[in-house]
Amino acid sequence: MVIVQTPLRISFFGGGTDYPVWYREHGGSVLATSIDKYIYIQCRKLNAFHDHKHRIIYSKMEDVREIDEIVHPAVREVFRHMNITDGIEMHHDSDLPARSGMGSSSSFVVGLLHALHALRGEMLDKTALAKEAIHIEHNLIKENVGIQDQIMAAFGGFNLLKFETDGTFSVQPVALKKERLNDLRSHMMLFFTGIKRVASEVAAEQIRNTPDRAKELSEMRKMVDEGFKVITGSAPISELGQLMHENWRLKRSLSQKITNPVIDELYEAAMQAGAVGGKLLGAGGGGFVMMIVPPDRQQAVLKRLPKVIHIPFAFENLGSNIIFFREQAA
Repeated sequence: MVIVQTPLRISFFGGGTDYPVWYREHGGSVLATSIDKYIYIQCRKLNAFHDHKHRIIYSKMEDVREIDEIVHPAVREVFRHMNITDGIEMHHDSDLPARSGMGSSSSFVVGLLHALHALRGEMLDKTALAKEAIHIEHNLIKENVGIQDQIMAAFGGFNLLKFETDGTFSVQPVALKKERLNDLRSHMMLFFTGIKRVASEVAAEQIRNTPDRAKELSEMRKMVDEGFKVITGSAPISELGQLMHENWRLKRSLSQKITNPVIDELYEAAMQAGAVGGKLLGAGGGGFVMMIVPPDRQQAVLKRLPKVIHIPFAFENLGSNIIFFREQAA
């Protein structure tokens, strides 16, 4: 039996430039970090005494005899891709709600691949794990997703990701002194809007609009470098918030589905209470909002948002990680 812990992520700048429709022509980059909120995948082999061959447990439970009977698209396509012949029981748990803009779908795929390879005694490196997850989501499930989430889930840490026109990518760890990292973390507040959505559906319109949004996406890509300079330099973290505020203005112009009155009201209330900027995480339409707020204004922000769930978090740097392994008898 194996249990794999795979992190969720927060993206600061560059979201949208990781879609193939953009980076295949222009290249792209993203500045992001993983956090200590995780997807947990537990897998074990089943013997022949059960009425079912596979048991898949998430928000539902599926008992099936054949892979083709599996309803969950990611599980079905991962099992097919890996040509699973042994009976498998899989459990999924998560620290945060699914469909909320934190890259949970990709973390699920990365974690499941990691667990199933481990059951076979195979250990993929982080690059291979990310590439395999990208293949599953893009070519087999055919989701409208980028490639930052799979990479961040596999690698973890604070990274500058770069996407080349030939489809390759690179991961540059962002080296920060402990004091600077703590300063950044102390200015970040994460809020759940209460709205879940299917990222692929929201992203579909943005992808369709991409040819008409070249100016905006080019500006958003430049903000990756600007944000990197702020974070790795000595400027006040408030400058990062101001840059994120400008990034949010651009992002919301990419599609009418990115924001809605609930999100706008939350964002505006936080700004009026002392936040200096922020953004909606993920494709849009709901999920989590991350704000940059000076520590001495955070209580004021919390008072303005009494019905919104505030999620404390820390940074993490392990990426997808096996936290339990026990070999089963043949």
